[in-house]
Amino acid sequence: MDQKSVNAGSLKPGNFCIIDGIACTVKSIQISKTGKHGHAKCRIEAIGIVDSQKKVIVVPSHDKIFVPIIEKKTAQILSIHGDTSNVMDMETYETFDLEISEDIKGRVAEGVQVLYWDVQGTKIMKQIK
Repeated sequence: MDQKSVNAGSLKPGNFCIIDGIACTVKSIQISKTGKHGHAKCRIEAIGIVDSQKKVIVVPSHDKIFVPIIEKKTAQILSIHGDTSNVMDMETYETFDLEISEDIKGRVAEGVQVLYWDVQGTKIMKQIK
């Protein structure tokens, strides 16, 4: 699992983070002011990259949050079987199955190159090149 750590207060909407072991995209972040005896708190709302689950956490702004390192790669579609496609990585020539996302379902065809993300060992088809 490739990841690095950053302070929770430095996250911005659109950044990625790991909440409860799930890689997420930050949708909003609210930072409260410091109290009389405490630290500033961050309320982070995020959506899971793989499963689209909503996650909300509240942490001190100086706490470390893990950020996934996402590898963006290109593959060519070899065959299509229902909602899954067999693809070949353009660098390593490895073949594997990817689920076709709802966004690009109508435009996918054999021989087309697609961009996919490798997030914590899970591969996700993102767009057509």
